[in-house]
Amino acid sequence: MEIFVEQECEMRLVVTPDSSVGVATRLWYSPHDPCAVHIDFDAGADTPVTWVFARELLARGTVRPSGHGDVRIWPTHEGQRRVLCLALSSPSGQALLHAPLSVVDRWLQRTYEMVPDGKEWQLLDLDDELCELLGETA
Repeated sequence: MEIFVEQECEMRLVVTPDSSVGVATRLWYSPHDPCAVHIDFDAGADTPVTWVFARELLARGTVRPSGHGDVRIWPTHEGQRRVLCLALSSPSGQALLHAPLSVVDRWLQRTYEMVPDGKEWQLLDLDDELCELLGETA
């Protein structure tokens, strides 16, 4: 049985500067992929759209603008509410989403309770990872 930390969260897809649409999401983290966080977006299809990126990038993005290219993250305010902006870019298009920063912060803290910062590399089997990358068996 795989142990992981997950959190349901509604993010807001920014359509125009004055309007947004709610998107059901699931944040999840597994010690089997200790350097990454996963976000599943319910796009109305049979299977969710999943983005995977560095946990460190998400953590930095909760306190200051972070990332380049496909994933950029920064904290801001919507009125009195603190939100986390996620700008995602792919060949299929771009999306700007707002997530409740407090929800992401609490979930991220739970991931660090499971695998402390700097201990991720102790969980990786680099030989197996390299073999998988090269299409070989260990």
